[in-house]
Parts: sequence; structure tokens; C-alpha cells
Amino acid sequence: MEVRDARVLLTGASGGIGPTIARGLAARGARLVLSGRREDALEALAAELGATAVPADLAEPDAPEALAREVGAVDVFVSNAALPADGQIDDYTPAQIDRALDVNLRAPIFLTRALTPAMVQRGRGHVVLIASIGGIATTPGSALYSATKFGVRGFGLALRQDLRDTGVGVTVIHPSFIAEAGMFAESGVKLPPGAPTRTPRDVAAAVVRAIERGPAEIMVAPILLRVGTHLAGLAPAPVAAVSRRLGSYKIQAQLADAHRSKR
Repeated sequence: MEVRDARVLLTGASGGIGPTIARGLAARGARLVLSGRREDALEALAAELGATAVPADLAEPDAPEALAREVGAVDVFVSNAALPADGQIDDYTPAQIDRALDVNLRAPIFLTRALTPAMVQRGRGHVVLIASIGGIATTPGSALYSATKFGVRGFGLALRQDLRDTGVGVTVIHPSFIAEAGMFAESGVKLPPGAPTRTPRDVAAAVVRAIERGPAEIMVAPILLRVGTHLAGLAPAPVAAVSRRLGSYKIQAQLADAHRSKR
């Protein structure tokens, strides 16, 4: 479907890669409804883009359904809100585990459940779920985060089959290490020399492509990382062994330290 004149709900718009996704959609003529926790940043972005701002904390149990009711019918839902969840699982309290599950997995499911019936009734629409390469391949110290992103991927791919022939599409996007903004960039963790990253603009372009072309999945990653991730999905144990030797545990440990204050 066309992005131009489509009414689009974007969650996670107030921080990370959200503003870049919003600007990319606005540049293609979308009518945006922006949601996020940081009300000041959200209002400023909405004013810049001529969009509607609807603040929401998706960790609250009733927030997804309340947001869906306030927003009403949309043509496109872009689920971008997420929390970092790196580190050993026993470093998390039960409340912190619940919060990660609620924002990263429960909220996309509940919002999709609330928004897609109207799309199906109209015979057109699209759901874009921002997951992660951590939802295809695992690394040490990513059990909770990968659990949420594997869940998003499984939900999206199965929902795509359920909505087949309704006119409503579903695409799951898997960003890798994103520079300039987002969880990885904000952590300050450095990759090994020569390890390439992608930018928020690449993710925004993938969102536009998802809506207009409707593929099942898009991986926003350098070619070698895409190949390695696909191989990890086919042979997780041997690829994990190689990943550990290349320093994946050290990187994840640094991410966990950087994100600990945001749990």
C-alpha cells in the first residue's frame, strides 16, 4: 500500500530511532499519530511534523488498549517501542522481567489485536513490527531480550499467515547494530575495528519498504552479518561457538552494564 495519505500509528516515537522513522514516514506523506513515554520530546516532534501526539507508557497493563481506543482506526501500525534487556537473567527482578515482556512483546500483541480488525474490515492495512537480529540468532547475555524479540518474530510471521487474503500485510524488521541513535548507540559500546553498523535512516527506509512492498521480513544489517544470522538460525550451536570466539560475550556484557540503569 502507499505511505502517502495513510494514517500511521508509530510507537516509541519519542526516543531512539523513533524520530528518524517518523521523519521518514512524514517525508512520504503519511498522516502520523506518534506515541511514546517522553511527553516533551513527543510534543516537539509532533509539532515539527504536523502530527498528532498521544503519550503512553506501554509498560502499564491497560496502556495498549487505551492507546488503541484513543487513536482509533489507522491504516498502518508501526510497533517500535522497546526496552533494552541485556545481561544475565538472574540480574533482573521479577518486576523488571515483567516490564521488558510488557513493552517488547505484550504491547505489540495487544495493539495489533486492537487495530487490525478495522483494517481487515476495510480490506487494507499493514502492521510493521520492529524486532531485532536478536530475534533470529542469540548471543551470550541476551536471554531476556532475545526471548521478547523471538516472540515478536513468531507472532508477526504467524499473524501474516492468519491475515492472508484479507488485504492486511505484516512485516517484521530486524535491525542489527544501529549507530547514531537507539539502544546500541546510546550504550557507548564500541564494536571491533572494521565491524560495520547501520543508521536510523536505514531502518526508516526499511519501514517504508515494508509498507509499500509488503515482504515478510527485512534485515537491516551488513551482508556478512545477515549471512551469519541466517546460518545461526539453521545451526545455532556451532555458530554460537564462533560468535563467542569473536567476542560476542564481551560486547553483550558491556551493553548490559550500559543499560542497567534503564531497567
